[in-house]
Amino acid sequence: MKLNKITLLLSLTFILSLSLLQSQMAATLEASNAGISEDRLERYENFLKSEIDERRIPGAVSLVFRKGEIVHEASYGYSSLDDKNPMGQDNIFHIMSMTKPIVTVAFMMLYEEGHFFLTDPVSKYLPQFKDLKVAKDVNEGKDGATEPANKEVTIHQVLTHTAGFSHGLGGTKLDSETAQALYFEPQENIESRVNTLVSLPLIGHPGEQWYYSASPDVLSLLIEHFSGMSTAEFLQKRIFDPLGMNDTGYNIDKSNQDRWVPVHNINEEGALVNSEQQLPKDGITVFGGTHGLFSTASDYMKFCQMLLNNGSANGQQLLSTKTVELMTQNHVGGLYQAPGQGFGLGFGVTTDLAASKSTGSVGQYYWGGAYCTYFFIDPEEELIAILMTQLQPYSNYYSNKMRQYIYQTITD
Repeated sequence: MKLNKITLLLSLTFILSLSLLQSQMAATLEASNAGISEDRLERYENFLKSEIDERRIPGAVSLVFRKGEIVHEASYGYSSLDDKNPMGQDNIFHIMSMTKPIVTVAFMMLYEEGHFFLTDPVSKYLPQFKDLKVAKDVNEGKDGATEPANKEVTIHQVLTHTAGFSHGLGGTKLDSETAQALYFEPQENIESRVNTLVSLPLIGHPGEQWYYSASPDVLSLLIEHFSGMSTAEFLQKRIFDPLGMNDTGYNIDKSNQDRWVPVHNINEEGALVNSEQQLPKDGITVFGGTHGLFSTASDYMKFCQMLLNNGSANGQQLLSTKTVELMTQNHVGGLYQAPGQGFGLGFGVTTDLAASKSTGSVGQYYWGGAYCTYFFIDPEEELIAILMTQLQPYSNYYSNKMRQYIYQTITD
């Protein structure tokens, strides 16, 4: 009897080992078929593991897709240093400004339905955008001298961050007061937040600068104006349900809150810790375009795959091929200051590889979130990469390292 138990145990161990080996061989074959070196992927994995071991990030989830295959799918470290919960591939992140591309796609769906032209003044639909003021000196703050805007803000300027609005991140007195008014004072809904935005002076005249801004909140309010639904309802019906993005939304259901990843930061002693203040997981009523969504790496991959597939997924055409093409071109000329980069409708866009001083492709488009979540899509290479952690303050470092390590894996 004892011998039978030992035989059974050995058999089960062999079966499990064989299953694991087959899984690893299948992943290696898929990567090889997609022109990705498994050995070179290890460099990326070793980098992420090292960052976790050195207590620079708590943990991470990584997903890489190329030529129709998921070639890398892994989780590392902890979701919460306080609880020592292992990071899982289904963990739910604050994606912060990675909300912006999703809301922009939703807005462009309404463009395709003929609700507006990109050249329309916003005031045609939202009268509070009439007679906006521009600060003469942003260092004097919101109560400093102003002058009338020399032109009306257009929908295209809102889409491209050229309208003259601020996000509150620029470091001037007006920026600081903008951040306080938008994000630290109570807001009932997206309309109240947009009304607060237009009550503040612009940092410059419309169309004369690229300035990272809260403009996507305006898109959210326009979505509600044109669709008759809340932005949360519109996103659910028109994007999340069709794509099967079951873990994406403005609130996390209580049954799934154990998968939420809290944000971390480096404290005054130089140690990585759970941040003392955390954004709420539910009860959210401001359905913003700037930030606000929760998502998983696999859900966001579904969104990216739809874009890479020219707006199509699961037998449905969410956007026209021509609309995706329009959104992923540089719309701001030389106003965007990063070398070799431009800005489209909702995305940063690579315009000159040599000037960018990094590997990639012209036409790559991308963005990130304030808690260090990142993605890029490279149509030329049929490539998508996603990296998610939860760390503040934001840094481009992990975005740049992701590109560096992912592109060096390509062997075809």
